[in-house]
Amino acid sequence: MFWLRNLNNFKEKENKVRVKKNNFNKKGIKISLGIFVIILLFSITIFIYFTNNNEVDALSKYGSRGDEVRQIQEKLKRWGYYNGNVDGIFGSQTLEAVKYFQRKNGLTVDGIAGPTTLKAMGIYSSSSSSSSSSNSSDLNLLSRIIYGEARGEPYAGQVAVGAVVLNRVKSSSFPNTISGVIYQSGAFDAVRDGQINLTPNSTAKKAAQDALNGWDPTYGAIYYFNPSTATNKWIWSRPMTVTIGRHRFCK
Repeated sequence: MFWLRNLNNFKEKENKVRVKKNNFNKKGIKISLGIFVIILLFSITIFIYFTNNNEVDALSKYGSRGDEVRQIQEKLKRWGYYNGNVDGIFGSQTLEAVKYFQRKNGLTVDGIAGPTTLKAMGIYSSSSSSSSSSNSSDLNLLSRIIYGEARGEPYAGQVAVGAVVLNRVKSSSFPNTISGVIYQSGAFDAVRDGQINLTPNSTAKKAAQDALNGWDPTYGAIYYFNPSTATNKWIWSRPMTVTIGRHRFCK
């Protein structure tokens, strides 16, 4: 009987151990599930953050595909920086074209079409970009080309430079955006020598605004040159509309 009692005690203790072990396992499972849920929620939060961040600060780089890359290729091809296919694929040719554009226009040469490079191309990829921000960018860029090309000229001559840019935008022979006209390869000396990156003064800004408001002292001119320094014979053949300061404006 003694051995039977001991056997019963042993089984009772074994059952208690088994119950405790089961309870422990259940707690472990609950803790593991809790940790998994926390990690999952954290991962979802990080994914949403970076997804939204990429939407606001979109950029294109080697390997990218899509409409933004197609826009980049179209603009660079129109301006003479790119000779490949407009296929929306950011390959090696597009990479070199972006670097070429950046190099010629005083931008960081990294081959990545980030916010600054896209803005220089007149591409606004942010979903929050509004027409007002676009207008502000156009005003700033027009001010900079006026300051780089015509500071020291009479006020009407500064407005005239802005008017030439806008007349080119309207012409089918030139790119259809202010940034496209200004950054067209070889179009302006101020872009070539980096003066486009100087900070414009208040006069240049006012002249840009007057040009945007419709004042055209050039009577529709799409070219201008300095007769005392011009060496291109072709430019002399263009019909003149007016001379303002040191610049002769022509069609």
